[in-house]
Amino acid sequence: MTAPQTLVVTANADSGSFTHQWARASANACRDPLESHLVQDGFDPVERASHYWQEGPFDTLKAQEAAAQTGKLPGDVARELGKIQKADRLILHFPVWWFGPPAILKGWMDRCLVNGVLHKGSQRFDKGLARGKSVLICATTGADAIETAPDGREGNIRLVLWPFMYALRYCGFEVLDPVFVHGVHGYHKGSARTEMEARMSKALSDQPSLLAGWGDRPRVRFNGDTDFDENGRLKADAPEVTPFITHQA
Repeated sequence: MTAPQTLVVTANADSGSFTHQWARASANACRDPLESHLVQDGFDPVERASHYWQEGPFDTLKAQEAAAQTGKLPGDVARELGKIQKADRLILHFPVWWFGPPAILKGWMDRCLVNGVLHKGSQRFDKGLARGKSVLICATTGADAIETAPDGREGNIRLVLWPFMYALRYCGFEVLDPVFVHGVHGYHKGSARTEMEARMSKALSDQPSLLAGWGDRPRVRFNGDTDFDENGRLKADAPEVTPFITHQA
């Protein structure tokens, strides 16, 4: 049986960070992994008209689609898109900053989830062009596990990242239940620092077995296309699987 092709994406400015150590643990657990270290690779996260040869007002979706069709995608995007297309599995390693992924990772999605290649107006969600591929998020939070729980003051981390995960779902990716290491920051001292180092060490040692169980890991549940009517509204008899999409009284 052929081993799945894995792309490991890292978004952290410090190559010596725990984020990068964790990403290396992921890469070491995979056979011939593809890797993208966005900051270190100098990836430009800002989509802009100057990336494309075109006339008239800049329309991001049309510009991406036309460039993809004519083989004129920007070089950095073409390289990243090629990796995504080759990969069966994506592992995204990043710290949660200001209640979301770092801007460079959001920009990677803006530019590299190319319209016309990974999604189209008629091919999204259940019909997304990334069907058959799956994604695992491995993220750190500065706040501890209690503060990022459903009743924590920093908000339920799974809801905080729901829009990010839904963008992947939009393209057809299957999203695995994310993995978090909490309370990771440089202000710990004494026993608190020792405890943080123990959490990080455990995550590194657990990563091979975590990835070995990829197929059995729970998936994030999303509503299917058939849960919505012709106007895109949740049907009365469809389940509510997220607070972001609910029935209206």
